[in-house]
Parts: sequence; structure tokens; C-alpha cells
Amino acid sequence: MEKRRFSGKTKEEAIQVAKEELQEVEENLFIKEVETTKGGLFKSKKVEIEVIEKREVVKDIKDYLIKLLKNMGYSVNIEVKNKEDVPKYIIFSDNDALLIGKNGKNLKALSLVVSGYLNKELGRNYKFVIDVNEYKEKREQSLERLAKRIAREVGQTKVEAKLDPMNSYERRIIHNALGNSKRVYTESEGEEPNRYVVIKPKEEA
Repeated sequence: MEKRRFSGKTKEEAIQVAKEELQEVEENLFIKEVETTKGGLFKSKKVEIEVIEKREVVKDIKDYLIKLLKNMGYSVNIEVKNKEDVPKYIIFSDNDALLIGKNGKNLKALSLVVSGYLNKELGRNYKFVIDVNEYKEKREQSLERLAKRIAREVGQTKVEAKLDPMNSYERRIIHNALGNSKRVYTESEGEEPNRYVVIKPKEEA
């Protein structure tokens, strides 16, 4: 990804120079102060910043994924969508099942590799989503249906139900799906990697 440098007497001035030259608002830029030269008798203070445009990051992630997966032997197409200002990369490959892995294990590992690359390049966290053929979306819908079905049973029988072990992402889906329920509430119990959600009946008011 392209990194550009700008300078000014202050960080604010350097940012203003970057905004004017790139014709972008500050919200669309990643800005990192890289060097400050103290002023002396015959020279003024100078602050230098490194700037990356967010749209460059979005494109770079796609390029990085294609290169990475090609080196792993996959032939892929990648579609990029924006969901609440978070880029979502949907991969269509010649072996979706292998790329996803058991319970999404390989897909999670792929996301971690990309996160490591971005942390190195940006020096900060960057939120994005990687999916394979809408696996995550289908899994999310399936978990929401499961949560609501079991919640109905718990609400009727007043007997708590323990779900199978899930990762933190899947447990969060269950918690969110039942967060506004008037009849049940949820708690995570157990130790990783076998932590699970328990759906419990609320006491009658």
C-alpha cells in the first residue's frame, strides 16, 4: 500500500497539508507521526507524518488475500462489500470447504494472518471481515434460529439449556440474539476452548 509523507511546523499543519494535497477529509486517512525535528537558533521545528488513504487499505487487503491464497494453491474470486463502514471480503474458491475448515478454523487463521500483516503496515488495528461464500452469514443465521428455538423451550419448561461449546464469535451471536428477551437470559460458562452458552429462564416478575 502507498505511504506518503507530509511535514509542517506542527502535526496539525502537516495533516492540513496532507488533506489539501490528497483532497480527502481526515476521517478517510490513517495518520502516524514518524519524526519531529526540534527547532534551533537557525531552523524551525518540523513534524513529519506518514499518511495512508483508507481506500488504499481496502484495495490492498484484497490484493494481499489474492496473492496469499494463490501461493497456497487456491484459485479465487473476491467480492468486497461495505457493512457499516467495515469492509467485508467474500471469497469464492475452488475448494470452499477446505478454506473454511472445521467450524471455520481455517477461515479464522486466515483472518489472523491478514490482521498481522495490517498491524505491521499500519501500526494499528483495522476492522475487516473475511468470509467464504457467505459461510459466516449463513452460520450466523443458523445460530440465531437455534438460539430462538431453544429460548422458546426454556421459556416454556423453565429448565435451563446448555449449548455445545462455541468460539467467542459464535457465543456473541447467541448473546445478541437473546439480549432483549423477556423470558430468558444467557451466560457463558466453562473454560476455553470448551466455553459454552447456557440459556436460563428469567424469574417471574
